[in-house]
Order: sequence, then C-alpha cells, then structure tokens
Amino acid sequence: MSSGDKTTLAEGRFVRLVKLDPGGWEYVERVNASGVVVIIALTHEQRVVLVEQHRPPIGARVIELPAGLAGDVSGEEDEPLARAAARELEEETGYRPGSVTTLFAGPPSAGLSDETVTFVRARELERVGPGGGDESEDITVHEVAHDEVHAWLAERSAAGALIDPKVYAGLYWLTHDF
Repeated sequence: MSSGDKTTLAEGRFVRLVKLDPGGWEYVERVNASGVVVIIALTHEQRVVLVEQHRPPIGARVIELPAGLAGDVSGEEDEPLARAAARELEEETGYRPGSVTTLFAGPPSAGLSDETVTFVRARELERVGPGGGDESEDITVHEVAHDEVHAWLAERSAAGALIDPKVYAGLYWLTHDF
C-alpha cells in the first residue's frame, strides 16, 4: 500500500514498516500510540527506580528506566503524557508519583524509527503496590541508592546484563535542572 511519498511494507499492532519513495529508506513508524514516556524516578530514600525485563527482539533481559506508551488504551487515545507516565510508573514499579515534570523529548534511534521519547521526572513517590507490569510483562523492580547506581550498573554490565543507554541520560537529569 502506498500513500504519497512512502509505501507501507508491513503493519502490526504498534509499528508499521515503511519505505520512502524515492530513495528506498526503510524505517518503522509508531502506530496506535500518541507518545512514549521514559520515567526518571527517585524515592524519598534517594534510591533510583529501575526495571529489568526480557526484551524479545534481543533475546535478553535489559535494565531500563520505567517507560511506556501514551494513548495506547482504547478510549484514551489523547492521554496526556504526564498521566501516561504516572500510570506506567505505578504499573511497572508500584510507585505512584505526586508530581510529574516533562524534561525533554528526542529520537532514540533516528535512523530506524520516527519514534520520539519524552523523558519525565517523577517526584514525591508513594508505594501503592508491588509493580511487576501487566499480564503481558515480567518486570523486576530494582531500587538502587543514587550514590551507588553507577557502580551497581557497572557490576551488572560486567556480569553480562544489558543496560539501556537511556538509563545514563536519566541519571544525568536526576541532578540537573533546565
């Protein structure tokens, strides 16, 4: 199927593979979601909240910041990013934020996807549940002392764990403001 200057090669529930005409550049478009949020969260005890889960595309467990889609729930297609961030943080980690502040947005893989992720900072966290994700997820929650997180990540990496690079961007924003 072709629309204007691109041809759809394949489409799934959340992504569409397209090819630009002319030129032939292939990339993935995000569909059935209005945005992507990445949540930088620090507990009252100064512990960084991280998640670990199996990621089928790379066949491994990955340590990440909590994250998720906005507008992917039927009837909530216009869900505000801050509300999606609060919902995803609670679902994945069991923490409900008292406030969510948008920090910045950018493309995580500009040569592969049209996706833009929005980083938010969650504060005033209250533990309201166990976390672990929804029925399609198997998430392990890690709370690591802020002053020990770099060493913890290095140890995990040396032991073979994969670390999402967005974690390091998030750690920067824990101590810096615009």
